[in-house]
Amino acid sequence: MKTTPELEIRSHCAVNYGVEIFGDRWSLLIIRDIVFVGKKTYGEFRKSEEGIATNVLASRLAFLEEQGILARAPSPDGRKDFYTLTEKGLDLIPIVLNIVLWSAQHDADSYARRSKEFLARLGRNPVKVSEEVKALVRAGGCIFPQIGE
Repeated sequence: MKTTPELEIRSHCAVNYGVEIFGDRWSLLIIRDIVFVGKKTYGEFRKSEEGIATNVLASRLAFLEEQGILARAPSPDGRKDFYTLTEKGLDLIPIVLNIVLWSAQHDADSYARRSKEFLARLGRNPVKVSEEVKALVRAGGCIFPQIGE
């Protein structure tokens, strides 16, 4: 079994630990791409509108895998690697969904505002929606598959 490399943690404050592991912009955007639009490959992540540099993407994917947030497996034809969230990674979904709620409230141009029904459900019962999304992603699905097409 692969062990997680020792990460030099600056402090053991719970907020700091979270920021050290998943708090950079690119890690959260990779998680977003998996959860919201079902991206699974390096090439798909490269196409995100934020324009992640190739070296940064490779580094982030490797780091998230090392930390046990992502799992990597070869595609059936062996030409690509597929990245999926592990159970540890799935546990980040409620955090990402809360960021969506916060952003929709404070960013007048937030894309999330286009999904009024989803936002309303999430606002009414975030725990239930988070569990539904975790089950969906665990089964290989995503929230908005039509966007990723």
